[in-house]
Amino acid sequence: MSITLTILGCGNSEGTPSIGNNWAECDPSEPKNRRLRPSVAVQSREATLIIDTGPDFKEQVNAHNINQIDAIFYTHPHGDHINGIDELRVWSKLNKTSIDVYGLDETLTDIKKRFDYHFIEKSPLYPAVLNAHVISSFAQEMTIADISFIPFLQDHGTCQSLGFRFGDIAYSTDLVDLSNDSIEILKGIKTWIVDGAGNNWNENPAHLSLERVVELNKQVGAEQVYITHLTRYMDYQTLMGSLPEGFAPAYDGLVLKN
Repeated sequence: MSITLTILGCGNSEGTPSIGNNWAECDPSEPKNRRLRPSVAVQSREATLIIDTGPDFKEQVNAHNINQIDAIFYTHPHGDHINGIDELRVWSKLNKTSIDVYGLDETLTDIKKRFDYHFIEKSPLYPAVLNAHVISSFAQEMTIADISFIPFLQDHGTCQSLGFRFGDIAYSTDLVDLSNDSIEILKGIKTWIVDGAGNNWNENPAHLSLERVVELNKQVGAEQVYITHLTRYMDYQTLMGSLPEGFAPAYDGLVLKN
């Protein structure tokens, strides 16, 4: 399986700069400090899968000329990962097709409660455009079109989130810990894109600290680790100078091939 993974956004819930043009400790002159909310595109010759549709989803899709979406994966139901969902109605109308969305049962239940009009026809003018599919099996390979992946559970503090392994690449946003079962799924990957929004705060209740990412990778064994879900207190060049070998901050537009 040959895939390309593009990081559409590697920022945290506020993005960088945040509202008010607040860059905090990030250098505004460094282009890699400008970060949209978290999302990635996984593409093959036949298909395009999107992980999360945050508030910047339209901007991200347009910027990368994505003209095909075969499925959406939702890692969890927090607003910075789902609040661009209304763009899918426009996409559905444009392409005259409904869209399959995948996630944990509790994630999809929450999304349906808040955005029920995407799943239930309110009137002929507002047809249902999304088809919900619950992911309930882990450590088992799934396939959509020609893209195979393994979903795994993550502890996000207030809820569970989903991570995904695509061959030698794995994506783990929004987590504070991993079970032994999930670590086993990750073992053998070459590249790991992982949440490090905890930065230097080891007691962060929802996100991994950088120190904890390094510790976890001793078990996972990825050759290259990219830190995502970056806050405006995590300057790109500062991180490049302080992270261990084999670790680097992600940036919007980073393209990885498998």
